[in-house]
Amino acid sequence: MRFSLPLFASALIAGVSASNVLELLPETFDSIIGKGTPALVEFFAPWCGHCKNLAPVYEQLADVFSHAKDKVIVAKVDADGAGKPLGKRFGVTGFPTLKWFDAEGKEVTYEEGRDLESLSKYITKKTGVKSILPVPPPSDVVTLDLNNFNEIALDESKDVLVTFTAPWCGHCKNLKPHYEKVATTFSLEKNCVVANLDADDKKNADISRKYEVTGFPTIKFFPKGSSNKMPVDYEGGRTESDIIAYLNEKCGTQRAVGGGLNDEAGRVAEFDALAHKFFKASGSARESVYKEAQKLAASAGALSKHYIRVMEKVANGSAGYIEKESKRLAKILEKRNMSPVKLDEIKIKANVLKSFLEERVAEAKEKLGRADSEL
Repeated sequence: MRFSLPLFASALIAGVSASNVLELLPETFDSIIGKGTPALVEFFAPWCGHCKNLAPVYEQLADVFSHAKDKVIVAKVDADGAGKPLGKRFGVTGFPTLKWFDAEGKEVTYEEGRDLESLSKYITKKTGVKSILPVPPPSDVVTLDLNNFNEIALDESKDVLVTFTAPWCGHCKNLKPHYEKVATTFSLEKNCVVANLDADDKKNADISRKYEVTGFPTIKFFPKGSSNKMPVDYEGGRTESDIIAYLNEKCGTQRAVGGGLNDEAGRVAEFDALAHKFFKASGSARESVYKEAQKLAASAGALSKHYIRVMEKVANGSAGYIEKESKRLAKILEKRNMSPVKLDEIKIKANVLKSFLEERVAEAKEKLGRADSEL
């Protein structure tokens, strides 16, 4: 007898959430897998970092095949928890392990890319069922080729990070969603370019040879300011946060994971110390700090204007200005319904406001101490 999968699964598995990924247990596995409907099953562990990276992609995979639940199952097993006997049964020794089970339950280990496109194509190849993939947003990654590589990657005025990839490369496909996010985060940094070259394209073979690309993905950083512009091999991690941290260090930027600026953007150590001193002072002492800040601002650059403006607001009797304005800006940043440029401006203002508060004094003194020791 063949059961309707959604009804049968819901009857067997307690606590099924809104997720389209079916969670399997030892007591339900054999009642679902091998009963006429093929399945892709992920064996995961809750503590596994790679599993956590795969999780949102796997949820998307289940979503794009949700229209065909009677033709293909996308499922998972906690192989380090309740499903541990299943992990042992199917020889799972690492996480995540993905296995394909045909309609009769015969299994093979999935060894292709773990991005949405690769996983979707695999299921379609196995079942003939087409996914309903969302239209991808425009990419902020700059595409390089034989015609524009030197113009962009070797531009002496820009720092350029280049991934050398191949369309068939599984590791490249795993890197792609992280790299896309990085490119979007840095899209406002005109002197820090995030780019990609299809190094498997024969037209780009000379470039690959010149830069000794022998495996995929190869990542190289082309620093600005040198006539020959020899690249540096990138050997860091390949997550969004790893690459953003690297670019912030190399490009002198202050970008945050997930977009926008980080909590240090717009901050100036000397003004942080003055800001806290001003906030605690009153009367003539406050006026003295304000004059000191004005004097310093003459040589401190554009960022100093935010500190001066806050001091003027407080000095003019705007009661509770710092606290009220901090809360107002925090709400705007939380909603994120303004342009990226405007949000950057607001983040800098919010960061400067924080420097006036009590908890920033230790950090400000530490920064000033480091700066003095370097002189």
